[in-house]
Amino acid sequence: MGTAHEQRLLDGGVDRLGEPNATLSIRDYRDPALHEARKQLGGAAPVAAVLALVREVGVHIDGVGHRLVYGGPAHEAPACVNAELLAELTALVLFDPLHLPPALAAIREIETASPHLPQVVCFDTAFHRRMPMVAQRLPLPRELWDEGVRRYGFHGLSYESIVRGLGAEGTRGRMIVAHLGNGASLAAIQDGKSVDTTMGLTALGGLMMGTRPGDMDPGVLLYLLRSQRYALPELDDVLWDRSGLLGVSQISADMRTLLERRASDAAAAEAVELFVYQAKKYVGALVAVLGGLDTLVFTGGIGERAAPVRWEIAQGLAHLGVELDPARNDRGAPIVSADGSRVLVRVIAAQENLMVARHTYATLFESSTVEAAGRYRQ
Repeated sequence: MGTAHEQRLLDGGVDRLGEPNATLSIRDYRDPALHEARKQLGGAAPVAAVLALVREVGVHIDGVGHRLVYGGPAHEAPACVNAELLAELTALVLFDPLHLPPALAAIREIETASPHLPQVVCFDTAFHRRMPMVAQRLPLPRELWDEGVRRYGFHGLSYESIVRGLGAEGTRGRMIVAHLGNGASLAAIQDGKSVDTTMGLTALGGLMMGTRPGDMDPGVLLYLLRSQRYALPELDDVLWDRSGLLGVSQISADMRTLLERRASDAAAAEAVELFVYQAKKYVGALVAVLGGLDTLVFTGGIGERAAPVRWEIAQGLAHLGVELDPARNDRGAPIVSADGSRVLVRVIAAQENLMVARHTYATLFESSTVEAAGRYRQ
């Protein structure tokens, strides 16, 4: 199926997931009025409820695609779900205890509700799996490499959507994509391929984020453990949920809130300043990897909507040839660079769900995995 034949039929989500008043909503794009179907979940299994509501509004489901943050060292492409793959992914939970368990639970829930419905997993790490070896290695004992301890990188479906969306432009030249949101990373892309990225073994590394610290001296963790102020569960909590913008500001992980309050709150201003500072620093490092820069892309919730953050990052990159047009930047135009800027600066919406849909269709109906998928459905 080519992109010309793609059509969005439905989209939706679950609000207050896990709470007694959780609500499932689906918008119907076949209806000119964008009719929305809503359903109280109560204690119902959410994934099974989604399948049931989709069928109630008259859409036939041929397959289900999942975004999995972590694919480990073995997966460079989407894969059909089967018992062997599930066992393999379950063994990787130690590397990603935050994201993998709920993703695997959703897969198993669909298996229970619709056992003959084929499923495909699309890995956020796959886009980076062919980075140069020097970009994948960590300076640790070699036996840890054999255990899978290496730099994987994440947000790969977002980066892939940018590259594909740019067409021929996305497959030539030196590009840095800044995926800035509650989770944040940057990737250096040469001729459409990832050559380095800021995240590493986990989605904790690299640039500071909404509630995650990003890179820091590993000695900090040793200190926290040795001081006996933190056991492993508490350390998990502080690293995933109490650091980053929230930790520095002590107000919010939401960049909008911090931008609104930074004029009157020194901690909010410091959190924004640190985020901008780190983003500039990582752009500089990735430019060194690329040997120059032709295109800079902002994406993600902050990258797409926080004009002041884009502006302040760009002000520190003028020596690289980055110059923004103030009016274009303020309105979030597709191209925000000034006409004389040596570096083209774009704002592009990430389309991870679209990439999952395309990969799922291709895996089930266009590739050599069709026969395997057919066997699984039987």
